[in-house]
Amino acid sequence: MEILRQLQGFEIPANAWEKQVLKPRLTNYDPALLDQLCLTGSVGWGRLSPHPATLEDSGSGCRRVVPTSVAPITFFVREDSDWMQPRNPESDQNDERVLSDCGRVVSEFLRRRGASFFADIVRGTGKLKAEIETALWELVAAGLVTADGFENLRSLINPVRRTAPGAPKVAKPRHSTGRWSLLYAAEVSDRNRAIEATCRVLLRRYGVVFREVLARESNLPKWRELLIMFRRLEDRGEVRGGRFVSGFLGEQFALPEAVESLRAMRNLPATGETLVVSAADPLNLVGFIVPGERVPAISGRYVKFRDGVAVDPEERNALLREAGAQ
Repeated sequence: MEILRQLQGFEIPANAWEKQVLKPRLTNYDPALLDQLCLTGSVGWGRLSPHPATLEDSGSGCRRVVPTSVAPITFFVREDSDWMQPRNPESDQNDERVLSDCGRVVSEFLRRRGASFFADIVRGTGKLKAEIETALWELVAAGLVTADGFENLRSLINPVRRTAPGAPKVAKPRHSTGRWSLLYAAEVSDRNRAIEATCRVLLRRYGVVFREVLARESNLPKWRELLIMFRRLEDRGEVRGGRFVSGFLGEQFALPEAVESLRAMRNLPATGETLVVSAADPLNLVGFIVPGERVPAISGRYVKFRDGVAVDPEERNALLREAGAQ
């Protein structure tokens, strides 16, 4: 739960969340832990940023939403999700235009019937199971649907779960028992409350926040609004303002414990310790904050740090070749 509180709101490819982001952070990671948090209603997931296809002109030749396992999704802790920005009702029409026929049928079914199990969607729409699978993937990629548990998405991500002809039967069912539903963000009447919640999420994630740190964030209000709220939090004595990271212009804000941590680490001797993280991880700030060549934030790519410094591309490529051989 603490890890998800820290990462909520940051969108990562769906197929990278467990293996490349959660598992390295948690000793003996068990997928059942994530399922439990989702099924009990503590945590939800889905795409919150608008799909590029929904932002284009709806004329002929417009892009379509393509079902893909690298669709960006994020998690949100329901009890402190005031930072989530509700969908604009007018955008629903644009979303419908970029969906396939089956995608529109499933979307309309969920809008009419509410949360439904996979079998109910198949029976209620009269479509084939394979068509519903593709339609659900499409709706996930478009940011229109979510599900009770993460197992729902996991069963779509892993094609092995759809047992191949002649393969032995697996213990897990082809489809999760959780229900699918439309993804909505609760209305927050107080805009300031939503902005404050966003600032607290960013402080929990980065410790020190300034404009350049947020280069990879996709679900944020304008920096001007955040800046005003950070100043208010500083006036209350909840955060510190100052120059904590050199080489960057503009105001910076930090949690008190983050400031103390930076001061303590400044004088530590180099140990040669290395850390390898996924390029999709929020820690991949190479080229934004950390000097070095930018690495695309996609699943299957990695960034290596030695004593907090990004290694050169040649050594990183050697690491990738070694990982591929293993």
